Amino acid sequence: MPGSTVTLHFSLSLTDGTVAFDTEDEAMTCTLGDGTLLPGLELALYGLTAGEEQTLTLTPEQAWGERKAELVKEMPRSDFPADARLEAGQVLSFSLPDGDETLGVLLSTDEDKVLVDFNYPLSGQDVVFQAHVLEVNNSGIPDDE
Repeated sequence: MPGSTVTLHFSLSLTDGTVAFDTEDEAMTCTLGDGTLLPGLELALYGLTAGEEQTLTLTPEQAWGERKAELVKEMPRSDFPADARLEAGQVLSFSLPDGDETLGVLLSTDEDKVLVDFNYPLSGQDVVFQAHVLEVNNSGIPDDE
């Protein structure tokens, strides 16, 4: 339930079985409702207890949303180091004006421009969420009186 601290192993994969992320090597602990997990992922955990597993396929709307054409940007090649070897498919980190970082996938490059996709890599795709709950701690949830 919201406010529960949950320790779990989970994986995210595409419907074709391609694994995008998993916590196989190290369990993750989060508090439901704190924004660590997407709401769609949290919904798959509600009601589960330690030892239980859940597999759920999320639509783009339940996960990272649809792809947005406006997040594909053409940038001048001069914005990148002159000696950088840029290739389609590379994932690069970009600094935002507020100092945060974001990732972009290079779609194409030539001597004058670079096309970068700033959509989240899993946006626009159904995502299979598999979770194995190791521990649930509800001590942080106030008792109703």
